[in-house]
Amino acid sequence: MSKVLLEVKDIFVNVEEKEILKGLSLSINEGETHVIMGPNGAGKSTLGHTLMANPKYNLRSGSIIFDGNDITKEPTDKRAKAGIMLTFQDPIPVPGITLGSFVRSAIEQRTGKRIRIWDFKKSMKSTLELLNMDESYTERDLNVGFSGGEKKKAEIFQLLMLSPKLAILDETDSGLDVDAVKTVGAGIRAFREQGGTLLIITHSTRLLDSLEVDKTHILADGRIVTTGDRSLVDEVNTNGFESFIS
Repeated sequence: MSKVLLEVKDIFVNVEEKEILKGLSLSINEGETHVIMGPNGAGKSTLGHTLMANPKYNLRSGSIIFDGNDITKEPTDKRAKAGIMLTFQDPIPVPGITLGSFVRSAIEQRTGKRIRIWDFKKSMKSTLELLNMDESYTERDLNVGFSGGEKKKAEIFQLLMLSPKLAILDETDSGLDVDAVKTVGAGIRAFREQGGTLLIITHSTRLLDSLEVDKTHILADGRIVTTGDRSLVDEVNTNGFESFIS
């Protein structure tokens, strides 16, 4: 039986004075891929930011257990070192640090060990090839002047290099053309094949076409209202969200 990696128990979350999540609970086992879908404003991105301890999101009550440890009050850096990674809808540019330097530093921060430059470059080269990214990407300042597709590829590059225990992908396919979706999808499948656990937050299903999905959750008005298997994605495509929202 698979080990429970993430256990979210009855969380209530505010952004300023507005209550966004209203008693949400969720359980994800190691190696599984879960999908969160729902209409705009349902609280999908709020869930991702709450799991990553974004200070803008006030967790008023409930608990978050990750890998057997209560991380409810842990800050973002502690959660990252524990093995949680969140990708963003619109990654911000970071002038002054290259993509390659950022990833190498992040690996060392997470593991607490220096990584040999030869080993890093070897791993980096194979990952870049998988994502059809030129090596020059890693010499550019992080997300500075990157197109939307390049930003998303850069995040999947970070995902594969950092190899977190849990990856939370927030609208990763947003703004991508068909070819970029295929490339990003290949990277995500590779992460899954490495044994990675995924929580994919999306309102589109393009990225899901080539992925194995264990559970699909419909989020509405701050709560998970329905949980099912991969077939639930197809039902949403056919009928929309209205049938799940009372």
